[in-house]
Amino acid sequence: MDPERARELLASERARIEQSLGAIEREGPLEGDTKVEPGDLDDEDLYQDEYNEGRADDFRRQLQAVERAEERLANGTYGLSVESGKPIPDARLEAFPTAERTVEEQDRIGPG
Repeated sequence: MDPERARELLASERARIEQSLGAIEREGPLEGDTKVEPGDLDDEDLYQDEYNEGRADDFRRQLQAVERAEERLANGTYGLSVESGKPIPDARLEAFPTAERTVEEQDRIGPG
């Protein structure tokens, strides 16, 4: 893949993730001063806070993947599997710019 196209894809991915993460962080916790335990009436805010924290963690992991991809781009290894060194097809990188492995390798180790 052309390095300039890779930079565009990664910048777009970074912007998407940072925007999503920022929206969650700006919203802040919904649970107020009155402590409501899970299962109690009106515990939806507690559930939403925990759900949002899980989403934020996922976005942070995605951001780390972008950073690793940017490092590979700087080192000249972007588009090569971190496992085997085999080329990752451009179509896969277009769809999933932070891909670290070929589809076959990723299928062997599971989602991620």
